[in-house]
Amino acid sequence: MSTTSVRISDNWISLLKSNGYRLTGPRYYVIEILAHSDKALTALDIYNQALSNYPSIGLVSVYRTLEKLEQLGLIQRVHQRDNCHAYVAAPIGHQHLLVCCSCGKVSFFSGDNLMHLVSHVEEKSGYLVQDHWLQLIGICEECNKTSAG
Repeated sequence: MSTTSVRISDNWISLLKSNGYRLTGPRYYVIEILAHSDKALTALDIYNQALSNYPSIGLVSVYRTLEKLEQLGLIQRVHQRDNCHAYVAAPIGHQHLLVCCSCGKVSFFSGDNLMHLVSHVEEKSGYLVQDHWLQLIGICEECNKTSAG
């Protein structure tokens, strides 16, 4: 367990409590699973992992916890090709996603040059862009090496 993931889960627990949420068993296990994963996990993935430590967890509890964590900005939704959503610990600051379609690993990158594109789109369309999200899907370096080797 890395110190970063411990810090993440401790911060999440503090933020939940300071926003009036109790730390129930199901919430604790959802937090621990997400804080220690570098892969995008669906609610069902999280549920299945939590079952071994908390057999009475319900899938509804997982969904409710995900909703609260997302509202607090602690996790980020990852859109998948099958129209399902997965979740990953949110980065600090505005970052964009790189998602491996082979292993599900999620990495983040800054979109420093993206603002030029946004300005161009605003100029051409007349829209005032208020927000955006960018998610690139491909094969991570590790999976690429495995398939090439």
